[in-house]
Amino acid sequence: MYYINQHFRVVAALAIRETSARYGNKPGGYLWAILDPLAHVLMMTFLWGAISRSPALGTDIALFFASGYLPFAAYQGMSHYIASSVKANKNLFSYPVVAPIDAVIGRYIVQLLTSILVTFLVFAITTSEISHFRYLELGPAASAFALATTLGLGVGMANVVLFNAYPLYEKIFALINRPLFLVSGVFHLPDALPRTAHDFLMWNPLVHIVMLFRTTIYPGYQATGLNVEYAVVFTVLVSVGGLGLFTMSRTLREDPKY
Repeated sequence: MYYINQHFRVVAALAIRETSARYGNKPGGYLWAILDPLAHVLMMTFLWGAISRSPALGTDIALFFASGYLPFAAYQGMSHYIASSVKANKNLFSYPVVAPIDAVIGRYIVQLLTSILVTFLVFAITTSEISHFRYLELGPAASAFALATTLGLGVGMANVVLFNAYPLYEKIFALINRPLFLVSGVFHLPDALPRTAHDFLMWNPLVHIVMLFRTTIYPGYQATGLNVEYAVVFTVLVSVGGLGLFTMSRTLREDPKY
């Protein structure tokens, strides 16, 4: 019981430290966390509106893009933030009570709360179709965000180890990750694509996560090909694999690279 209480205190202290380090020393603090996704949504809305295109769902272009971008950003932000958790906190590991996993959990809590706050605020600022939220199903919406952030956690933990062991892999991962935005159903509906393209995109678990989230915003949306079980199984496998790599690595605390 003492060890558990100590663990909770360490994680809480690290979460507070991460919040202060990430937002407390910058002008506007949390404002910057909101401005980045808001700018993405507004930019895509402007570009889409400039070519006189209507969204694939509803009439509000900003709402359509936000419903795709925000769950994707929850995954991406989590995976990037977790991947640097050990490197950013290396000086603290000289204290026996602080373990690398504590840094990961602390960052997960900070990023999760930030993603939830940003999602609510961006929706409130950008959308003019408030009626959609009268029918919002919080259960599936929370499930979509849980899948996105947990997948990001698993990928991030794996990358903590892999980036350190294989520097070339970090560059390869960055190259592969760049077009991920284009193939995750953020600005289009995968079920409206030709069959070959649709079947290919369905291998991407983020597509299912985005589709699941959109079903909570658009009650009439029939998400053809949505397979929540596939997204759950994929997320669990990646998370377990990432945790396994992370816990089996014996160099995170001592490795001079960190």
